[in-house]
Amino acid sequence: MSSAPLPPTKTGTVLPTQEVLRAREKLVLDHFEDEVRQDWDSVLSTFPHPHYELIASMTVHDGDGAVRNYYHDTRVAFPDQHHEIIAIRHSPDAVIVEFWLIGTHLGPLGKIPPTGGRHRTRMTAYFIFDANENLVTERVYFDQLSILKQVIGHLDKKKPRDLLTLLRVVRGMLAMAGGEPDGRLLR
Repeated sequence: MSSAPLPPTKTGTVLPTQEVLRAREKLVLDHFEDEVRQDWDSVLSTFPHPHYELIASMTVHDGDGAVRNYYHDTRVAFPDQHHEIIAIRHSPDAVIVEFWLIGTHLGPLGKIPPTGGRHRTRMTAYFIFDANENLVTERVYFDQLSILKQVIGHLDKKKPRDLLTLLRVVRGMLAMAGGEPDGRLLR
């Protein structure tokens, strides 16, 4: 195995060595696997300082406690949450993972009540490394509307119970809307 950097890309950027790329990829795959198992201590150990950026909601979860709360809240909402990896790519400072996130909305998500609906949503996560090869950020891109359409799509608007659930979902969304985006994502 060569420890020399790979040849420059078409843009002239030099990628890290194959050894570094493999080590990064292993860390990211372990991170994904530990998330599915809900082994939060192992997931958090992949970061010196846990830091998640959710671009769709313009929110940041920074630090052990904030990230644990994020995990808790999302697994209450989607207890069966798991993923299917589509592709893994490397850049000079990141591992980029395209994946399907899959889950059933069985608990509240913030102020949005459970709908019982399932979603399968295509996402991309950038696992960003610093110069010392520490994972410093997981930055996730996805379409919130895609998830929402799927988790309410099974509701029958002609049934009073489903219509009431839909009304509660809209009310919950409105209660959560309008907050300021995290300023760290605007710089």
